[in-house]
Amino acid sequence: MISVYRILKVSILSVILTFSLLINGVYAADAPDPTIDDIIELSKRYPDSAFLLLKKLHHESVLKQDNRTTGICLQQMGEICYAQGHLAQSLDYYHQAHKLFTQLKDKGLLANNFNDVGTVYYQNLDKVTSRKQYDQAMRLYSDIKDRAGLGETYGNIGHLYEKEQRYDSAFYYQQRALKEYSHIDHKRGMAKIYENLGSIFEDLERYDSARYYFDKSLILYKKVNNQVSSIEVINNIGDILRKTGKYKDGLLYSQQALKMSLDTKNEYQEASAYRDIAKAYNLLGIQDSAFYYLELSRKHSLNIYSDQNNRQMSFLKIIYDTDKKNDEIARLENGRKINFIIGTAVVVVIALLIVMGLLTISRQRLKLRESKAIAEKNEQLNLAQQAQLELKSKELTTHTLQVIQHNQFLESIRDKMEEMIKEEKRDQKRQLQQLVKQIGQNINQDQQWKDFTTMFEGLHQSFFDNLKNHCADLTVNDMRLIALLKMNMSSKDMAVIFGISQDSLRVARYRLRKKLNIDQGDNLSAFIQTI
Repeated sequence: MISVYRILKVSILSVILTFSLLINGVYAADAPDPTIDDIIELSKRYPDSAFLLLKKLHHESVLKQDNRTTGICLQQMGEICYAQGHLAQSLDYYHQAHKLFTQLKDKGLLANNFNDVGTVYYQNLDKVTSRKQYDQAMRLYSDIKDRAGLGETYGNIGHLYEKEQRYDSAFYYQQRALKEYSHIDHKRGMAKIYENLGSIFEDLERYDSARYYFDKSLILYKKVNNQVSSIEVINNIGDILRKTGKYKDGLLYSQQALKMSLDTKNEYQEASAYRDIAKAYNLLGIQDSAFYYLELSRKHSLNIYSDQNNRQMSFLKIIYDTDKKNDEIARLENGRKINFIIGTAVVVVIALLIVMGLLTISRQRLKLRESKAIAEKNEQLNLAQQAQLELKSKELTTHTLQVIQHNQFLESIRDKMEEMIKEEKRDQKRQLQQLVKQIGQNINQDQQWKDFTTMFEGLHQSFFDNLKNHCADLTVNDMRLIALLKMNMSSKDMAVIFGISQDSLRVARYRLRKKLNIDQGDNLSAFIQTI
């Protein structure tokens, strides 16, 4: 898997270094796009131009609130400062990038930043802190399954162990790195690990194994056209040959490294090749040639040292001038912004006060009108509801009294007829019994109960709904009894309405208490009033 961070990094650096090379007059319009190795190498040659362009891109991305680009620019500025030997400034940029990447919750960007910070701490001889940074990177890469990132981190950890001469651990982590790179056929990464393994075996003086891994590394570096790393490996092979007594073969490799250094105009590798050639001639006993090439090596090393010092001084001046310029720009921009904000704020506040004043007056008037209209409407509605309730209550009471009077009248007739039955002759009894039966059937007619129920529900709309929610298995007679209890009807009147004795009414009340699950000491009528 190719990390998104690496794609963004190459894209940003490509743009920056294209401008940088155009500025320095070394980049043709029809030249092919630079590889990552070209970019890294060219950024070393033109760090000041690259840094200025990064600063500009950083400023633009801050204005656009593009945290991702801002963070990557900070990280690249950290890399340039690291390459120039300014470790403190480098760490500062890395820490700023870390804050932005944390806000973005981008594990890939965070892991890459941890790796870079670990390298800075390693160069600062703080190996404990360096390892902690690598461990953080390793966990994040594992989470996102970034094999290339894991390979780089394992390689860094292995390099730490190698410098501590803990070769078993160094070899273990280099093998893990090689496994990750091999899984995705990452040739450049595999070449670097083979080179590291060769270096471990060289330290252990196992030169055959060292040569084996250096050869594998060189093949892969040539496949990816990495000239700089190829020169380093060729120099390493030359060292191996000299250490094993093959001075002439070693000399050939050193001369090959020199030619490639001259072709690529890499003065650092050129100085290294001169030094290795001088060693070979010295071992061969050709002292004049040894002295000649050693002098060339010393000359180029001095040039490199002087050039590096000049570049570092120039770079420090650029950082200082850039920061000073940015601070001045920021101060002026902040001043303009503050003046603009104050002016705008004053206008807006005045306008808001006027609008709020008008709205407040209008709203108060509207509230007064609405309150008055609502009060009048509520008063009318309350009067209508009160009249309607009083009317319904009167109708219900009148209807109930009529039922009671009607039933009492019929009950009295029935009682008289029952007495007549006992006294009259046998042939009249049958007719009187039928009459009594008809009167009994008419004491409590269904229509009367329907009328009563309709009026009661109109007066107490939610009563029966609440009652059914409390107890769903109530019968029609239960509902009628409850309605009369709700009206605070006396037991005597209820018995008359139902056309039953008061003893029967007590039984009905008892059964109702059980259905409603009313405790022994609680009052049935009081319970019904709460529903």
